[in-house]
Amino acid sequence: MKAVIIEEFGDPAGMRVADRPKPAAGPGRLLVRTEAIGVGGVDAVIRRGTIGLAGEPGMVPGSEVAGVVEAVGAGVDPGWLGRRVWAFTGLTGGYAEYASAGLDDVTAIPDALDSVDAVTLGSAATVAHFALAHAHLAPGESVLVRGASGSIGIAAIQLAAHAGAAAVAGTTSSAERGRRLRRLGATHLLDRAGAGDDAFPDQVDVIVDIIGGQDVPAFVDRLAPNGRYVLVGAVAGFPPADFGRPLLTGFRLSRSIAAFSLDSVPVPERNRVRAQLFERAARGELGSVVHEVLPLAEAAEAHRRMDAGAVFGRIVLEP
Repeated sequence: MKAVIIEEFGDPAGMRVADRPKPAAGPGRLLVRTEAIGVGGVDAVIRRGTIGLAGEPGMVPGSEVAGVVEAVGAGVDPGWLGRRVWAFTGLTGGYAEYASAGLDDVTAIPDALDSVDAVTLGSAATVAHFALAHAHLAPGESVLVRGASGSIGIAAIQLAAHAGAAAVAGTTSSAERGRRLRRLGATHLLDRAGAGDDAFPDQVDVIVDIIGGQDVPAFVDRLAPNGRYVLVGAVAGFPPADFGRPLLTGFRLSRSIAAFSLDSVPVPERNRVRAQLFERAARGELGSVVHEVLPLAEAAEAHRRMDAGAVFGRIVLEP
């Protein structure tokens, strides 16, 4: 099969298309012939070799695919054969014509939802859903999504708007992407520093942060009394060691910050929610699904654009 491999960690130029053995469906696993492959921020972080996630040279990156089940291993119901599924492959193995996943890491795709849309939503929308739930978002509250032009950010904007947030702001560096975020439910647009719209409240009830990095303390300072900050990504790297200091200067404000990972959600619950999100998208309840479609050979170009901040939503590769 054809697969994208990382020959050298760092710049996207270190990636290339290569021939690799077709994986087998081991016990408790399914083999998926991919129709669409998701490219997320974690893939770029792994490729750069940052925050300790890099593997060995020659690894196949990618963590999620959508396609048709071609084979099942021992202990897996043969009824999965021929079904279209979304699948989580772990931190490796997704950028390929065939991918293997465990039974707990697959979700059936409704007939009315195509594979490109499913892979756009499968991880991103599920993370956004649970991040907002972790923040206990209530109708009428204000929400700021840091990194709103990415896949998780776009989903968080839409879900916050659907949940009845009174004000939904997203940070973005592009006017074009800002207009798109408006159509998806954003009521305010901010620049990367969180400025640019005086009508948005200085203090925010909920912040969902996909970016991380050195600017986290400045955003923590924007939490309102009883405000909740949920950090779900570190595209810009880890926050500074003292990033929580602002919380200690105002105990009476009862502000809180949490790092959230989908791994903390029980498997049956996250699969149930993902299936519900797929059904909602199939019915048109989540608004536009934002993605780009690129051939498999353009994976390195997709990563280059991601590094330049020019990618919105989820880039999806078609073999």
